[in-house]
Amino acid sequence: MLDKTTTGFKPKDLALAHLFLRLLLGVNFFNHGFTRIGNIPGFVEETVKTLEGSYFPEPLVRINAFLVPIIELVVGILITLGLSTRLALVVTFALMVMLMMGVTSVQNWQAAGSQLVYGIVLFILLATCQYNVFSLDRWWRNRNKAKTTADMRQEVPPYSS
Repeated sequence: MLDKTTTGFKPKDLALAHLFLRLLLGVNFFNHGFTRIGNIPGFVEETVKTLEGSYFPEPLVRINAFLVPIIELVVGILITLGLSTRLALVVTFALMVMLMMGVTSVQNWQAAGSQLVYGIVLFILLATCQYNVFSLDRWWRNRNKAKTTADMRQEVPPYSS
């Protein structure tokens, strides 16, 4: 783990910064998914219309557009809670690559710029996962470690024949 002399930052401050950036991103993706999940057909049609001039075949656009709100909702929940954080960040990165392919295929450079910001935030969070202290991941890991340690301390009953 990096210490203050290596980075110039206090580990507790990095843990808090990671928490708040993780919450910010998680709530953002949660609300993207939550507001779209009730109208997936409308979102799919809007996406198909937006990507009409792209080189992607319509069935591929439809399938991906159908999955986007579901993925956004799930990763939003996981990132907000800090549960399976690393996996959720990787899945979100993959989602952003897919979305970037779509918006750049129709030369929507404004959306592409916005998605680059998401990419930077995802990079920061993934690169600083060691500071994901305030999370269900850490709580779960500590709980299992304590349970394993307690199990190991129990006396083994003597062998009886």
